[in-house]
Amino acid sequence: MPSLPTACSPTECAALKAEVDAGRNPKDAKLLLAREIVTRFHSPAAADAAEADFTHRARGGIPDQIAELSLSGAPLTIGLLLKQAGLVPSTSEGLRMVDQGGVRIDGALVSDKALKVAAGTVVLQVGKRKFARITLSA
Repeated sequence: MPSLPTACSPTECAALKAEVDAGRNPKDAKLLLAREIVTRFHSPAAADAAEADFTHRARGGIPDQIAELSLSGAPLTIGLLLKQAGLVPSTSEGLRMVDQGGVRIDGALVSDKALKVAAGTVVLQVGKRKFARITLSA
């Protein structure tokens, strides 16, 4: 049997799996195991911080540390802004992400592919994990 990065015995792991099969939310089991693994390899404080960050981001929050960029040329279309910010590989991909409902500015969903973003500072989000704080100037 392969070694697991957890102190959970095979019996305990089987019991946890049985609880999930019986209706316990799988996320609860994942959080329990993640906390144990982070504590084992890092520290209890690191496990607390990781769980707090996960909970914050799961509720739509912005991570504490995100890329910060300064761009010029305002107003920029949303597709071009996403490309210049490095959040998508092309303007077309940025527009596809808008179509799919995967783009947010300051937490608000972007649905207009023709949107022009004016000068100022905004937080762009693409998908669940890509963020950038953009300062856009004329």
